[in-house]
Amino acid sequence: MLFSQNDQSFYKKKSTINLGGRLIDLSSPVVMGIINATPDSFYDGGFYSTDLEIINRASRILEEGGRFIDIGAMSTRPGAREISLKEELNRLLPVVKTIRQAFPDASLSVDTYRSEVVQLVYDQIGDFIVNDISGGTFDGQMFAKVAALKLPYVMMHTPEKSDKMQKAPVYNDVIKDLMLFLSAQVQKLRQQGVADIIIDPGFGFGKTSLHNYELLNRLDAFKIFELPLLVGLSRKAMIWKELDITPGESLNGTTVLNTMALCGGCDILRVHDVREAVETIKLVGKIKSSVK
Repeated sequence: MLFSQNDQSFYKKKSTINLGGRLIDLSSPVVMGIINATPDSFYDGGFYSTDLEIINRASRILEEGGRFIDIGAMSTRPGAREISLKEELNRLLPVVKTIRQAFPDASLSVDTYRSEVVQLVYDQIGDFIVNDISGGTFDGQMFAKVAALKLPYVMMHTPEKSDKMQKAPVYNDVIKDLMLFLSAQVQKLRQQGVADIIIDPGFGFGKTSLHNYELLNRLDAFKIFELPLLVGLSRKAMIWKELDITPGESLNGTTVLNTMALCGGCDILRVHDVREAVETIKLVGKIKSSVK
């Protein structure tokens, strides 16, 4: 059996986040749909370059059941170059403003590791979730900025920036090493007064395929943090390289791994394919609700 009555954890996970005074319920898993405002992302780079394409994509995410829209303007795929602050803002600000204007009640997330970007986006659209792949390590002012603006924060793990992260990553024990990193960073963020923290192990970021699958197999270890857990597996190389296919052919593999992530305690699935992820959540939820 995948689940039994004995699977109930003694950990009391935080089940809401406060986004601009709105409590968002995470007691059941939800979906975060991706909009990459980039020309070079590994799967959908260049797909959304006009206002109409951006609005249509955001509309589809919401219509298909996405709870969050995650917007990024700098590719963080392995080997991607770091763009300038100016270029990131030139790409990002028009997109977030367009989406906020078209969907004023949508819950937005912004994928950036720069505190200057956080402030300037906040000045334009108000509250959003900060999705920082570096867990606060690439910008020493990030935690203070998030605290000052009272924004929810996704803390992800990566050991290096994109151009270096896949150059022979090594861990003593990938689970223990990540937990030590996340524990230290969560403590720093809480000391700044930030209460709404989401953790993300960072699949594909400075990890071999073996590391990624070990993380997925032991995902329930992160329950000890008692914080919402975000997982981003969508169409990643750990799927398509293993199956000798392309990112465009990896939806089926994504669904399989998303199912395993949900079994391991994932609360937010960050995906390109929203409808399929929502359906996966419903079916896994049905299995869990049938346990007697």
